[in-house]
Amino acid sequence: MIFFTADLHLSHSNIIRYCHRPFADVQEMNEVLIANWNSRVQPKDFVYVLGDFVFGGDFKMTVNRLNGGIGLVVGDHDRLAKEIPGKVRLLGWMHVLCTPCSIALCHYSLRTWPKSHYNSWSLYGHSHGHLVPEGKSFDVGVDVDSRFAPYSLAEIEKIMETRPDNFNLVRKEEK
Repeated sequence: MIFFTADLHLSHSNIIRYCHRPFADVQEMNEVLIANWNSRVQPKDFVYVLGDFVFGGDFKMTVNRLNGGIGLVVGDHDRLAKEIPGKVRLLGWMHVLCTPCSIALCHYSLRTWPKSHYNSWSLYGHSHGHLVPEGKSFDVGVDVDSRFAPYSLAEIEKIMETRPDNFNLVRKEEK
């Protein structure tokens, strides 16, 4: 299975205050994020993390506790990305995934993205649920619905069914 998430900020103690996360301390936050991830993601699954993954601490040990392979689209708090263990594949600042439709993956919300005029999707983080999505875009950050867990591709497909068309959709003329 394929999953998507963003803005875990593992080992970032100030994120608890900034985002009003319901944790007593960074240790509790890390344990809940890891447990929630592992309750959904199996060892053979793959998770696309759209930035702000690990902020500090013993990130190698933390990352190695997470199930599945990991593709990291780099965010503004991923200074440690070059030191993350081999199970994490760095994907740059943007990555396009081809599934039943194209999905642009970026840490930041984009106004337009590759193939947006064909109603492709855009998944992002960074805004911690404070930005209203437009068209076929969606914030997959852990703070969006306070469930603190990755979204599956099937969940994203259901969400996109409810989203309006992209503003720049090229419509085929009716005959």
